[in-house]
Amino acid sequence: MDIGLYHYLSLAAFLFAIGLYGILTRRNAIAILMSLELMFNAVNINLVAFNRFSGSDGLSGQIFALFVIAIAAAEATVGLAIVILIYRNWRSIDADRVNLLKW
Repeated sequence: MDIGLYHYLSLAAFLFAIGLYGILTRRNAIAILMSLELMFNAVNINLVAFNRFSGSDGLSGQIFALFVIAIAAAEATVGLAIVILIYRNWRSIDADRVNLLKW
């Protein structure tokens, strides 16, 4: 049995669904950031799989995946900095209790 595009897309959809579930149900800010990283990884799987099975010899899928990895690293850095500052002020990282960005 050969592994085809359908298998990669199924894996990516499964990872994306787990990440979406984690974002919608978690209250801990660290768990929300980890779920967001799962969603980014699902996007990377899609990009590389479409590049592999598109028939072109270019590296556009891999280059886009590298951009997504760079954006995910920046998001994790800024998100973790925000979480640390919230923890310093309120001694909790419960996302439901923090309404700092509201007017």
